[in-house]
Amino acid sequence: PHRSSSPPVCECVCVNGRMIHCSLLNVLSSMFQGKGLFAKKSIKKGDTIFTERPLVSAQFLWNELYKYKACEYCLRALETAEENARRLSGNPALSLPHAELCCVHPELHQACPQCQVMYCSSECRQAAADQYHKVLCLGPSQDDPNHPINKLKNTWRSMHYPPETSSIMLMAKMVAAVKQAKDKAHWQKLFSHFCSRTANEEEEIAHKLLGEQFRGQLAVLNGLFTAALYDDHLSRWFVPEGFCSLFALVGTNGQGIGTSSLSQWVHGCDALELPAQQRAQLDSFIDQLYRDIEKETGDFLNCEGSGLFLLQSSCNHSCIPNAEASFPDNNFLLHLSALSDISPGEEICISYLECCQRDRSRHSRHKILRENYLFICSCPKCVSQMDEPDLTSEEEEEEEEGEAEGETEGDEMEDEMTDV
Repeated sequence: PHRSSSPPVCECVCVNGRMIHCSLLNVLSSMFQGKGLFAKKSIKKGDTIFTERPLVSAQFLWNELYKYKACEYCLRALETAEENARRLSGNPALSLPHAELCCVHPELHQACPQCQVMYCSSECRQAAADQYHKVLCLGPSQDDPNHPINKLKNTWRSMHYPPETSSIMLMAKMVAAVKQAKDKAHWQKLFSHFCSRTANEEEEIAHKLLGEQFRGQLAVLNGLFTAALYDDHLSRWFVPEGFCSLFALVGTNGQGIGTSSLSQWVHGCDALELPAQQRAQLDSFIDQLYRDIEKETGDFLNCEGSGLFLLQSSCNHSCIPNAEASFPDNNFLLHLSALSDISPGEEICISYLECCQRDRSRHSRHKILRENYLFICSCPKCVSQMDEPDLTSEEEEEEEEGEAEGETEGDEMEDEMTDV
């Protein structure tokens, strides 16, 4: 979308002290479109264009509360595939074949010695401590509802029901990273690379994140955020306008992250070379497992969260994207892969819409993008459909009515989530 103007970025970008090499890419800026990512060389369909770690990432708070166990730092799923399948299917006696394909290693897991928050490895525990966790560690107050950070978390949950689109803890980790950093200006500069917006736009995004009925609750969150995390170096982030800016930043730049040890196991099974009968039996077992999970758990399958990715955030939207992000390593490492051949000089675009949304009418796509990202799409698909009437289909209108009803039934949704 329309991002703030900034100088072109050349061969590489420094993130968390690591260099992201961009020999294939240029990040260019214009006063009209903001930043965009362009290929410098030919890229083939299926190629990994780049991999990137986020500046910060955080698991969604409802997701965490309902026993989706993920590494606090890298969001790697901590349950074994079998544990994951048992919980999601509601079958504690379930036994998975080919258990050796599970990529989770419980023997490597470590807890913070002060607050007992879990990590997938000593490396992740140390990385979190070095970057932000010293500020956010609750020590023996981990379960104290009156601790300022727990008050902030609980208030956020009361305002932002599943399905989640962001987390107040992503903003908290931004603050904590700056507070802990020796070079505070460096981290503030990294965050400044993400888009900035006018005050009224920031307010729109903030209310969209919380839901229309929570328009009056932003001041409450601001007060709790300030009480928990205030820092003189970041005073502008704690005033109402600056707090809205943080919401706008995570709302328009936050990339969803999903991890699953069960999904990793299924991919491992798919790659096995088996006799036809064994293959049919294994496929049948997996199909039945997913039916059982759908019946027991519904759509909530993964450990879910979001992160801020410096390079990926330069990708603009297209309704016919030529690239997509995925997380095949069962952690926060983003892989951007080509969906089609990409020529030198061609812009690399992802879709900010879900697959089902991309099949909707131009009018409906524009409505979603305008409300969530505050821009009007002019991709080739949208341009080719300019003469279509600005009408929303009956199916989409019914869905929107359902969403509106859902916003007034937060308590019912909370009750429903307790079954997960």
